[in-house]
Formats: sequence, C-alpha cells, structure tokens
Amino acid sequence: MKIGELSRRTGVSQRLLRYYEQQGLLTSQRAPSGYRYYPAEAITVVAQIRNLLAAGLNTETIRTVLPCARGELPTLEPCPDLLATLRAELTAIDDRLTCLQQTRTALATYLEATEP
Repeated sequence: MKIGELSRRTGVSQRLLRYYEQQGLLTSQRAPSGYRYYPAEAITVVAQIRNLLAAGLNTETIRTVLPCARGELPTLEPCPDLLATLRAELTAIDDRLTCLQQTRTALATYLEATEP
C-alpha cells in the first residue's frame, strides 16, 4: 500500500510515517517512480509504535524493543537485552518522578511562605 493509504488506515500523518521510517522503525519498498510501498503488516507495526510511544518510550528505545513486539498492543516476547532496556526506562521515569516531587515540594514551600 502507498503511504497515503497507510496514513488513512492508521490515522497517522504521512509526515509522521516518513519520520518513523527515517528512525528505522518502519520499512517500505521504493517503486521506480519513488513512491513508498508498505506491506500489510505495516498497519500493525504503526499501532505498536504508537502504543510504545504512549508508554513513554522514545524512538531509539522503540527501535530496540520493536523486534520483540507481537500484536497491536503490543505483547513483548523475551528478546536479548529487552528486560534491561525496559528496566532502564522505568528507572529513568522513577528518577524524573523523584525530581518532580522535590520541585513540587520546593514550590509549595515558596507558595506557603508568601501567602498572606
């Protein structure tokens, strides 16, 4: 299917589909005319990408995780380094949450000190 059809079937813009391809997340074949043609399974791959992005993963991490993905949700099957990658992402999120909590506490303290 051409990029326009993939865009319509997934609800993802053509520009974003090209970005996914540029990031190594999605593959296409080029016709002599230069048009991109995607296989039918590209619909599932786009759904996997969108769901992994919604889980907070960046495209670099998704490139590592995607070969382990099955189905649209996706379900992740054990692959080399998968657990280490996911644990590192979770640790990074926990660190950001800790930092945000500290920032919130400091801001709340300033607010309390300045309220009449």
